[in-house]
Amino acid sequence: MSALYSTKVTAIGGRNGTIRSDDGLLDLHLALPTAMGGTGKATNPEQLFAGGYAACFENAVIHVSRNKSDKITDKNIEVTAEVGLELNGNGGFRLEVSLDVIISGVNQTVAEEIVTAAHAVCPYSNAIRGNIDVAISVSTR
Repeated sequence: MSALYSTKVTAIGGRNGTIRSDDGLLDLHLALPTAMGGTGKATNPEQLFAGGYAACFENAVIHVSRNKSDKITDKNIEVTAEVGLELNGNGGFRLEVSLDVIISGVNQTVAEEIVTAAHAVCPYSNAIRGNIDVAISVSTR
């Protein structure tokens, strides 16, 4: 099976270094957040993960609603992802994730059904399922 899309990003210097994609479109400095004793003057891996997850989840919502009478478009949805880093009790770390999904143009029941279906197809959700609990809140406007 071949991938629909593939990308490469190289990190140099860890959390206080840089990341760069093979096409050069992503080229960022990284810094530890101030909460972890860093300068906080650049992005960090948790922000990048949160941004990627929010964008991907939004598209999953649009995807699952495509064949429904209540179609969701970019202008009808907002997804905020919060990613936290915590100690795992074994000397390592784990992520905690929450998604806040706001959908306009549908009622609460329909919004919840669409978000449940999106959580089943989103590649980020599938990648972390069974390893990271994701708290999801759904509201409508």
